[in-house]
Amino acid sequence: MKLNELHDNEGATQRKKRIGRGPGSGMGKTGGRGIKGQKSRSGVAIKGFEGGQMPIYQRLPKRGFNKPNRKAFAVVNLGLIQKFIDEGKIDIKADITEDALIASGLVRRKKDGIRVLAKGDFNAKATIVVTGASAGAVEAVAKAGGSLTVATVAAAE
Repeated sequence: MKLNELHDNEGATQRKKRIGRGPGSGMGKTGGRGIKGQKSRSGVAIKGFEGGQMPIYQRLPKRGFNKPNRKAFAVVNLGLIQKFIDEGKIDIKADITEDALIASGLVRRKKDGIRVLAKGDFNAKATIVVTGASAGAVEAVAKAGGSLTVATVAAAE
């Protein structure tokens, strides 16, 4: 195979429809917009308009509230931490901190902190220091002979 022999599969690419470029194009003169009226002209923005009927986004009730300053935590399950320990990606001799979890590749980014949940089996005698943890996770780590500490996030961050 040579560079000059490379091409897309049949039907993989389609030519751009050139609107308003003469009668031979099949999309000339009015360019598929019909004749006259608001929609035939430029600058039309009537997306939510329903012909004078109350639009659906106004008919439906509004519920709930999105807190603008809410915290978003990266979530990790104990079963995954155990798997990474078994594979040797996390060293249990040292404390398992948020930075250690990121370095191992278990968590992509810290966000507002890392929260540990109790899903999965955990039997390593490890010390884990994270921003948040569920009560079940703290209990499971203690049962395995380790400790799970919830560190307070510094106000300076």
